[in-house]
Amino acid sequence: MNSITDPAAFAAATGPKPHHPSLVLLALSIGGFAIGTTEFAAMSLVPYFAPDLGIGATTAGHVISAYALGVVVGAPIIAVLAARVARRTLLVMLMLLFALGNGLSALAPTYGFLVGFRFVAGLPHGAYFGVAALVAASLVSRERRSQAVSRVLAGLTVATMVGVPLANLIGQYIGWRWSFGFAALLALLTATLVRLFAPYGAPLQGASPLRELGALKRGQVWLTLATGAIGFGGMFAVYTYLASTMLEVTHASASAIPVMLAIFGAGLTIGNLVCAWAADRGVMAAAGATLVWSAVALALYPFATGSLWTLMPVVFLIGCGGGLGTVLQTRLMDVAEDAQTLAAALNHSAFNTANALGPWFAGMVLAAGFGFPSTGWVGVALAICGLVIWGVSLATDRPKPVEQRSEERLSRAA
Repeated sequence: MNSITDPAAFAAATGPKPHHPSLVLLALSIGGFAIGTTEFAAMSLVPYFAPDLGIGATTAGHVISAYALGVVVGAPIIAVLAARVARRTLLVMLMLLFALGNGLSALAPTYGFLVGFRFVAGLPHGAYFGVAALVAASLVSRERRSQAVSRVLAGLTVATMVGVPLANLIGQYIGWRWSFGFAALLALLTATLVRLFAPYGAPLQGASPLRELGALKRGQVWLTLATGAIGFGGMFAVYTYLASTMLEVTHASASAIPVMLAIFGAGLTIGNLVCAWAADRGVMAAAGATLVWSAVALALYPFATGSLWTLMPVVFLIGCGGGLGTVLQTRLMDVAEDAQTLAAALNHSAFNTANALGPWFAGMVLAAGFGFPSTGWVGVALAICGLVIWGVSLATDRPKPVEQRSEERLSRAA
């Protein structure tokens, strides 16, 4: 067992365990809710901030891309530079930076400023989820760590059902700037709760940026990240064009779109919990099964787009595949050894890469003249590619003998 995810080692490094671990998980999940709300709601706010800033919808899309770029850039840099920072302190700093980025976004006077401020808001995203997952796993026994991680990520999945519609309503009736302000307030609340309830989490002896970078030398880390970056892309290939599919193919009214997005969010939430339960019983088996599930659900999508009644259950099933995030987060705890923070943070860089790859491939297929239902076949191809990478990871995994792992832990502790 890795010393960083071992509750006994964590307690030794941080002092007594907190009296209310459930409050710690609640605080961390509120941070996930804040991040999920602003990440997904920003897409639905384009019709409001684009005309206000005097830009077109296509140009406004760069605002969304700026946030994703911030996630990809910020996760590894912050994880490495903060290797010697106590985890509670780091989480508070990350939430304060997130609050700053969203607060400034709410005040942005021009398009250029908004792009820059969204980049700032994206910087702490990956590092926050990575560190929060490690803290959550350290609060429970090894056989329940995936479920603890899922509690943190549940904040993000619940945001797709509650936070995003709420932020959209705020944008419609009060103003888009207040939606970003709402996210900033949630971030400040998270920073306060984490400071009050989370364990200190002093860095383990020998922690350093160089040791964190050691994660990049491990093939299993790269294979796990690639599984998420490719395999998760299928879900985003469909999600990005879901609203357009409903309007152009299903011929649904615009009022049905929020309902469908909420159904997708419900699938994400349930999939997150079920996949976490499965991962605590076999992480690689859970990852493979989730990818197979996604491929099958995505294959049903092209045949379900003709009616809302057939589309709703299929979109729910596709959403359930989002539980892959929790599974791969746990897998990284197993393969990253003593470079946990960087590997955990990179998991979210990988998923934001999937968020870019899925729509990109789907857009190529649409530009070639295929209809919106074809995005489902793009999703199937990406899920199968992710499954192939998972197979390579499984075939090349060579677990170290228990005696060798024990010797390495004693060496690091010394």
